[in-house]
Amino acid sequence: MSKNVAIIFAGGSGARMGSGLPKQFIEVNGKPIIIHTLEIFEDHPLIDAIYVACKEDYIGKLEKMLKRHMITKVKGVVPGGVTGQDSIRNALLAAAEEYGGDSVVLIHDGVRPCITGELIDEDIKCTREKGSAVTCTAFFETPVVSREGIYVEDVPPRAELFTAQAPQCFFLGDVLKAHETIRRENPQYVGIVDTCTLMKASGKKVAIVKGPRGNIKVTTPEDLYTFRAMIEYRETEQVFGFSQKEVPTKLMK
Repeated sequence: MSKNVAIIFAGGSGARMGSGLPKQFIEVNGKPIIIHTLEIFEDHPLIDAIYVACKEDYIGKLEKMLKRHMITKVKGVVPGGVTGQDSIRNALLAAAEEYGGDSVVLIHDGVRPCITGELIDEDIKCTREKGSAVTCTAFFETPVVSREGIYVEDVPPRAELFTAQAPQCFFLGDVLKAHETIRRENPQYVGIVDTCTLMKASGKKVAIVKGPRGNIKVTTPEDLYTFRAMIEYRETEQVFGFSQKEVPTKLMK
């Protein structure tokens, strides 16, 4: 029977965060960011298994965190590779040892902890129907093209542009085949920035699922502040049962 498997990439170094600690291990509200992310997949009823690609020096640390926070769906933690795509491929190969090529894989950043259960539902549904699903958000500001960063050379139509995020979802057999196709001519994955790029480069059709703008990737101190604010927002909703924009009115009564 076809399964739904989350592939979590947790190989970042934290250089842009300036912390000296890989950003996925920075604690927010008493939990590392990677655990915030994993808990969403752990709690989702459609997710059957999770595989994590992690910096090799931190595998032991992550395994202790998984036990402490009772993350039970993780079936394997594999060492990362030279590139991000190498790391993802390592996790995909580990998944392929247990699950068939018709299983859906949801490839997700370990530092993108604001994904919703509804988005996971939509991505799985789209993949089953169309063979792929890349989470995207529409542009809300004016995009410009400048090859040297000095003058604006072009202003492409905003309505035609999207930002690819994650999860990026495909059938396990399809994405592994795409990796082997690209590696024959481009073993270093030059110019391949994510799985969406990989699949398009191998000639595959990729479907879009429109996701929420709040599905942020925590890579800078500013992102960290935003994530903390979003946790506070969710806690306010859970405790008081109303949205943040209603808080001032109700608290004054």
